[in-house]
Amino acid sequence: MNPYDVIRRPVITEKATVLKEEEHTLCFEVHRRATATEIRRAVEVVFKVKVVDVRVVNTRGKRKRLGRFEGYSPDWKKAYVKLAPDQKMIEYFEGV
Repeated sequence: MNPYDVIRRPVITEKATVLKEEEHTLCFEVHRRATATEIRRAVEVVFKVKVVDVRVVNTRGKRKRLGRFEGYSPDWKKAYVKLAPDQKMIEYFEGV
């Protein structure tokens, strides 16, 4: 699988920001079928950093309603990627 297809987008929440600052860990939304090994390789290739650990979470879609109509938001996969202590932290908004 292409490394650019594995990583969908960074997840920017309060929890992800705290993990990034305190534990040197990044959070990404990744492809549903990507394994931890593929995620590790993709982050190393795309961002040119060394990865120490990858943890993966499958997130279930939530039930959504609009009046009498009901559906579900899609299921998705989230990966917590811990970088090596000597690596420079990735900044998402460098060009802005």
